Amino acid sequence: MFRISVWVCMCILVVSCALPMAAQSWSALNNKASFNASTALLLTDGTVMVQQIEASAWWRLTPDNTGSYINGSWTQVASLPTGYGPLYYASAVLPDGRLLVEGGEDNCCGGSEVTLGAIYDPAANAWTSVNPPSGWTYIGDSPSVVLPNGTFMMGQGAFPSTNQVLFNATNLTWTSVGTGKIDGFSEEGLTLLPNGDVMVVDTENGTHAERYNPKNGRWGSAGNTFVVLPSNGNMNIVPELGPAILRPDGTVFVGGATENSALYYPSASRVGTGFWIPGPTFPTGVMADAPAALLINGNVLVDTSPFFVPPSTFFEFDGFNFNSVPAPPNAVNDASYYARMLELPSGQILFTDGSSDVEIYSPSGSYNFAWAPIVTGVSTTLTHGSTNNPVSGLRFNGLSQGAAYGDDAQMASNYPLVRITNNGTGHVFYCKTHGHSTMAVATGNRVVSTNFDVPGGIETGASTLQVVANGIPSPSVAVTVN
Repeated sequence: MFRISVWVCMCILVVSCALPMAAQSWSALNNKASFNASTALLLTDGTVMVQQIEASAWWRLTPDNTGSYINGSWTQVASLPTGYGPLYYASAVLPDGRLLVEGGEDNCCGGSEVTLGAIYDPAANAWTSVNPPSGWTYIGDSPSVVLPNGTFMMGQGAFPSTNQVLFNATNLTWTSVGTGKIDGFSEEGLTLLPNGDVMVVDTENGTHAERYNPKNGRWGSAGNTFVVLPSNGNMNIVPELGPAILRPDGTVFVGGATENSALYYPSASRVGTGFWIPGPTFPTGVMADAPAALLINGNVLVDTSPFFVPPSTFFEFDGFNFNSVPAPPNAVNDASYYARMLELPSGQILFTDGSSDVEIYSPSGSYNFAWAPIVTGVSTTLTHGSTNNPVSGLRFNGLSQGAAYGDDAQMASNYPLVRITNNGTGHVFYCKTHGHSTMAVATGNRVVSTNFDVPGGIETGASTLQVVANGIPSPSVAVTVN
């Protein structure tokens, strides 16, 4: 009875409207990309890996010495193994700092729904091929997530299948896992919840959602979304779906490939299903394959468009309403599925749309201090070039995975970065982090830790150290770099 009362009250409050907001802005990179940019992922040293669309080539964006990505510089890095250049695929940055890419709905060099995969080692600037899971004849645009224990999990997408595997990052092998999934993983996205479960909205079961318990390897119900979120197979294709973003208040915003959105209130236990309320309808467009990102102010930046056609329109969802915000220059020519978003350590959003115009979105407002990481343990004397320096504290993984798209692209950044600023010059240096004690989200008052390597070229002397998670920095800690 109580749940019904809450649902009714919230439905009254959650109404559809487009209210103007101020101060948000888009900025083109001062050093324009020389390639057409697609999926971007944040490495644990603060640099950004960006794939040239449907190509084997990758580029690295490095912020300038003030920490500005708008003034950042590009460097081409090693290309994927010969014959592999995917479009729409599974991807993640692992706890050891390596980047994993799996599958591809399309491929630069022939084939579709390919089973190719590769892992990138930033230290060696080299890719290593990864064999597909045993018996898998396709991977394609499979959804993936890094579990709280640091293990990469992938569901077999592309076609209806309930196959699900875990990746062993040490020997590059796969293990089958998971029971009880009601429908296949095709076109679904995997969203990490604060209790460690993984939530999906089904694309084949109307208004049903599911959640996976990594502890026992079983799927169970996540309740009824009440409004239809997957498309009904427009254009004679499989149902599409939009992104799902965990917000600071613990709710999950899900954008539909229909005009609908919904909010999920997860149960804190691994037994309860949680409950749903309908969100506002989109003022324009839908989110049939579309990016979204959690902003440091707690809002969710969303990209909508008519079903698979331009133009794109942008909003910030504040928990109740879609508030209209400016669009990047190419929006008039972009359908939402062209786009990708990535949360930067600067608190901004990096935006790509398959063109050479890489844009950065600066939101208005700031963060709630209660969301910020807190450093409770770190050496106050550090040596340039030193490795495996421990740092511990609270909320190192942020309150969310950060940005999402769904099955076609994953760009989670729920891991800690370490940033050192020299007091004398004001120059900013990122330290590679690795060996995070957890890859969970919203860890609350639980003490977590990671290790960081101080760059050999860092400036010495009095400095400040911060841990940054999803664009929100911790209070500064005074350190001295020898």
